[in-house]
Amino acid sequence: MHNGTPLASMGQRSQCPEHTLAWLFPVCSVGVTPHQAGPNPGRRVAETVAAIIAAHRAGHHSPAQTVARCYQRIRDHNDPAIFISLREEKLALAEAEALAAKKDAAQLALYGVPVAVKDNIDVAGLPTTAACPSFSYMPAHDATAVARLRAAGAIIIGKTNLDQFATGLVGVRSPYGTPTNPMRADLIPGGSSSGSAVAVAAGLVPLALGTDTAGSGRVPAMLNNIVGLKPSLGLVSTVGVVPACRTLDCVSVFSLTVDDAMSALSVMAGPDGADPYSRNRLLAQLSPFPSRLRLGVPHSGQLVFFGDKASERAYGEALKRWTRLGATLVEFDLEPFYETARLLYEGPWVAERYLVIRNLLASQPEAIHPVTREIIVPGARLSAADTFSALYRLQGLRKISERAFTGIDALVLPTAPTVYSTAQVLASPIELNSRLGTYTNFVNLLDLCGLALPAAIRPDEIPFGITLLAPAGQDAHLASIGRVFHADTGLALGGKGLRQPALTEVPAGVSGDEIAIAVVGAHLSGMVLNGELMALGGRLLEAARTAADYRLFALPTTPPKPGMLRVAAGTGSSIELEIWALPAAAFGRFVAAIPPPLSIGTVRLADGRGVKGFIVEAADVDGARDISAFRGWRAFVAEAAAAV
Repeated sequence: MHNGTPLASMGQRSQCPEHTLAWLFPVCSVGVTPHQAGPNPGRRVAETVAAIIAAHRAGHHSPAQTVARCYQRIRDHNDPAIFISLREEKLALAEAEALAAKKDAAQLALYGVPVAVKDNIDVAGLPTTAACPSFSYMPAHDATAVARLRAAGAIIIGKTNLDQFATGLVGVRSPYGTPTNPMRADLIPGGSSSGSAVAVAAGLVPLALGTDTAGSGRVPAMLNNIVGLKPSLGLVSTVGVVPACRTLDCVSVFSLTVDDAMSALSVMAGPDGADPYSRNRLLAQLSPFPSRLRLGVPHSGQLVFFGDKASERAYGEALKRWTRLGATLVEFDLEPFYETARLLYEGPWVAERYLVIRNLLASQPEAIHPVTREIIVPGARLSAADTFSALYRLQGLRKISERAFTGIDALVLPTAPTVYSTAQVLASPIELNSRLGTYTNFVNLLDLCGLALPAAIRPDEIPFGITLLAPAGQDAHLASIGRVFHADTGLALGGKGLRQPALTEVPAGVSGDEIAIAVVGAHLSGMVLNGELMALGGRLLEAARTAADYRLFALPTTPPKPGMLRVAAGTGSSIELEIWALPAAAFGRFVAAIPPPLSIGTVRLADGRGVKGFIVEAADVDGARDISAFRGWRAFVAEAAAAV
């Protein structure tokens, strides 16, 4: 087991002038030779989760062979700063062999997939250090997220390096060294989930867990040219996770593709009675790319890139790609989001970080990284009045930010405004770290989900990425559109040059216990109430039209909604609508919340199918304006908006 490698043993400079003997901890072997200064390309070939599972199910490779190959790649790669501890290879191989011997094991969602886990997440049998040896403890149980991965057939390989106590977006604040960025060795790897991101980008494992409080699951994804999925708060249990800010923490996922990340999220998601912050959210399935997609972009002049013209151009090119894919770009005001971001480190949430380490601060302050100490110690001075003042302001900002999503499916922002070298960050550790969080720090405070995607490799070989953001509960929606964007870039996966696999077609029909429902008005994609569907795990199946048996009326409701009335066959209009799928439990909740005069009945489609959908009775449209000539609610709303 590898308990840590100081930077000096990697031929790198000390992280900070305060590197004293208290910082230099004993090391053990992890099957690498620390005297070598850099990674050895060896036989590293990246593999996706989907490809590994397919090979296992087809019998081309066994889980044990995949695990053995994973360990060999770790040895060949030879970067002792990626993992803080590894499971003994023979134990992981024995687990893989036992898994393959189980009846129906091949049907498991993550059958034999090697996974790395950030070392602030408990794995039974391996110490949890949070990158602070003096804090280290041996957990008796797996974290809930880890236990669910194992139950789905995953094989845990080891624990990865991080910015100490998950405080930082840079990846250089650890006594165990700085993982080498496989994209460009002079760049920071990003943090705090540095080791997990590098392990995936370098092709050592196809899947890794991180955590994300202020961007730790997104910034490293961009810097390593991989996908970083930050779930909705409470969707994945944080039991067994060392807190950073307990009210804001998420377990995040790093992978080579969006589909791989969703494979992991689908098995980890779900309520946990042991977690007071767990929420009973339904995770939808992936949907086809919508025919109408509205993406929010900041007003002109609101974005900052700190003089990085290459990143600014790359963001502009990413927006052009979205428009080529059919998206409509809608401007919104980013200033309330900036103000929210400032609350994270200027407000009382720093006190949450202080609570985690206050005993260690009192007994062994020298055990804590000097920069981490500088950031967290002020948390001890915050008052209850400071806390309530910030909470009141945050609630106001949440209400303001909610309006940004009116008529918008998701926001699209740079994941980070620029990038820095390790040398630059060591020279200015706090200011440059703060800049990297420009577009990430506000996300959990505003209860948003996020998906970081590779967008480009700049001419200077530096990766650039974008992040999609949406209100909590819309994780699958972001994945459904993000996977298409990533595939369209044609970028190689991670740092090993692996070509992207062909994008798997998403089935358009209902599956499992889903029920189809037709919507004609405010619940259409991009309309004011569409978020209600997505928050319930809804997914868009298709755009369609009714048979010419309906009339559409503008109802005097708030917000404005149409009512669709069935008339004699062939005497009405064919009305545009969308068909969505909802899980059965969510369908019941959705229908029960429908206010009068709307109700649910069977809607006849132009192709003869029948589907449940919104209707009204004749008495309910007395005096309402007949808008059937518009053939749909969108056209009516567009004309009304143009007339204002």
